[in-house]
Amino acid sequence: MDEELIKKRFDNLAPFLDERLRRLLAGAEANALGHGGVTVVSTQTGLSRDTVLKGQRELKGGLGILSLKRTRKKGGGRKTAIEKNPDLNRDLERLVEPHTLGDPETPLRWTCKSVRNLADELKEMGHDVSYNLVAKLLRKIGYSLQANRKTRECESHVDRDAQFDFLNQKVIVFQGQGQPVISVDTKKKELVGDFKNGGREWRPKGDPEKVRVHDFQIPELGKVAPYGVYDLTQNIGWVNVGMDHDTAAFAVESIRRWWWTMGREAYPGAKELLITADGGGSNGYRVRLWKIELQKLADETGLCISVSHFPPGTSKWNKIEHRLFSFITLNWRGKPLVSHEVIINLIAATKTQNGLTVRCSLDKNIYPKGIKVTDEELSRVRIRLDSFHGDWNYSIHPHNADVIT
Repeated sequence: MDEELIKKRFDNLAPFLDERLRRLLAGAEANALGHGGVTVVSTQTGLSRDTVLKGQRELKGGLGILSLKRTRKKGGGRKTAIEKNPDLNRDLERLVEPHTLGDPETPLRWTCKSVRNLADELKEMGHDVSYNLVAKLLRKIGYSLQANRKTRECESHVDRDAQFDFLNQKVIVFQGQGQPVISVDTKKKELVGDFKNGGREWRPKGDPEKVRVHDFQIPELGKVAPYGVYDLTQNIGWVNVGMDHDTAAFAVESIRRWWWTMGREAYPGAKELLITADGGGSNGYRVRLWKIELQKLADETGLCISVSHFPPGTSKWNKIEHRLFSFITLNWRGKPLVSHEVIINLIAATKTQNGLTVRCSLDKNIYPKGIKVTDEELSRVRIRLDSFHGDWNYSIHPHNADVIT
């Protein structure tokens, strides 16, 4: 914000200032900012660092006060690099963005476009430039340091929007009938141990928490796979922290623990359960074991379990991602996940001003990978496919309708 104000003030006053006053104003702004102020002022005003430093020196020595020394006439002084070499900007842009400017053979197409590399290439092209000048020229022609941004999605399924409408209507119907609706997914696996965790937290100055340099897994601690269950109606989260593989059996066990720990109490009269889930992963619509395990859960609870999957490539729309997992990540930012106990406590301590509360448990069960489900086993699942996209929308009914919940 301070940087923007400096630029605005300088731009407003520049037409009324001569060379000396511009220098003094820049020096005053740099003094006000303190450490690093010279760089900031130079960047925002376009003046060189030497000019800003000279302004500071003149202010300190009183040389700028009531000085009657003649200032340079407009247009005086050394010519700028662009004035001396009009082709410099054009050659610089060709190096920075070869595709848009039609030069696919540029030598920097496959290398890092640092200001030093750009300066070296410009020198080979006959330009007398420094990397500081290159940085200044890039800013003047509208370039800045940019990171990659995730914005492109995969090609959308033709029924993407229709599936969203179908899913939303189903959620409204279930909630209107007082039946539970949950969003489920597995959070990113995390290394357990004194490893660096992204983000920062307040600590005594100069005393950052010490962590390992390399992220090599500690065999006796391993990784954890937090599987989340988010109650869309109650705004309550449940996280089952697994120590083994993220399989369909683990996913359904997590839902089972949520039901017996929280769901049954919150919905004592429930006869149905709606699960909204991603289309892939351990709870994917193509995973046979997912349906086998859901049948076991339906038989055990007496619930008719309906499932609606998000269309391919739309997992970011899953409510659990931005209503539960994002807040867990915020809560433990900057804190090394040194033990299972620490992970459990950090997840369980997650709260929001909108009333989100989270409960958590550690799952020490073993979930082997590679379990094969035969056609015969799958045929015993009492599944009913919905009229719209039965592969994404279906319900699994208990074998014994008389089971008491």
